Amino acid sequence: MSILWAIGGFFIVLTPIVLVHELGHFWAARLSNIRVEEFGFGLPPRALKIAERNGTIYSLNWIPLGGFVRPAGEDDPTVEGGLASASKRARFFVLVAGASANLIMAFLVFWLVFVIGTPAVAITAVNPDSPAFAAGLQAGDVVLAVEGVKADSSQVIAAPMYDKGGQPVEMLLLRDGQEIVLNVIPRETGAYDPGQEGPIGVALGMAAGGERIRRNPFDAAVASAVSIGEYAKLFVSVPAMLIRGELSPSEARPISIVGISQIAGRSVEATAVNRDLFPLLNMIAFINVALGLTNLLPIPALDGGRIMFVLIEAIRGRRIEPEREGMVHVIGMLVLLGLMIFMMVQDIVNPIIPF
Repeated sequence: MSILWAIGGFFIVLTPIVLVHELGHFWAARLSNIRVEEFGFGLPPRALKIAERNGTIYSLNWIPLGGFVRPAGEDDPTVEGGLASASKRARFFVLVAGASANLIMAFLVFWLVFVIGTPAVAITAVNPDSPAFAAGLQAGDVVLAVEGVKADSSQVIAAPMYDKGGQPVEMLLLRDGQEIVLNVIPRETGAYDPGQEGPIGVALGMAAGGERIRRNPFDAAVASAVSIGEYAKLFVSVPAMLIRGELSPSEARPISIVGISQIAGRSVEATAVNRDLFPLLNMIAFINVALGLTNLLPIPALDGGRIMFVLIEAIRGRRIEPEREGMVHVIGMLVLLGLMIFMMVQDIVNPIIPF
């Protein structure tokens, strides 16, 4: 059944996210008067030509993963009305639009999550001889706020515990229907084994009974922006966290589309079993942020790599020869494909979620 859930996660989560990314490129090209030769639903080979309008072919393709945009003259500046012959500003806009579309989608999904309410987080276990035990925390306590911030995610609880080692952290808890305030002093980095437990020594889970933490539309928008910022901060902090020992190599392991499908499938399963949209919506928002930020990395063949060439052109005042740029992207694509195949094999042999 795990395989079926992973397949479901692939179609329900990944396909729309990739399609949104490509739609971002498509609409940016349209707004910039750049001719688009084809917009495809799914990846080639082509199964069916749906329509042709304003010089653009709309196609349905056999590989059901998102879609693709094929602008005219993508790497040939001699093609009139094409991408490569457009201004630096237009090219930058089109290239950044894919990631921007993913971040906008993440914002909207997070906003919806906060409006309908996130599941309250509860303490499910307290380790003996831990800071949490010394502070008086108990299994079953529902965490309402940490340092005055609503605890609508485990990240809100965890972040100050890692950041304020050795300092008191105020927690607002709900215990037996009564609100209480406790102060816990997290252990400093190096005083505990992150592979065994966190700074305060608790396990977290969803609160029983469906209690939810909701926000009004304005506060939900603020919380949505903050959530994206926190994920972005985590994204760029992973190398440093590995060096400091706050993450183990297995926790920071890069995964392929196979591993992402496994995790997305688990979210789909949790939503279906618990009849709660939160796991699915939260995963959709997270993957949108991850895809958007990853595509902006200055790696050849990715959008960020192409943006890097546009920025170099703006600084130099002249363009790098298209043939050289194209060769760099080809080499980058080959390296990425090799890395992708390696990670896919790893995710099959050593799956993130065992089948």
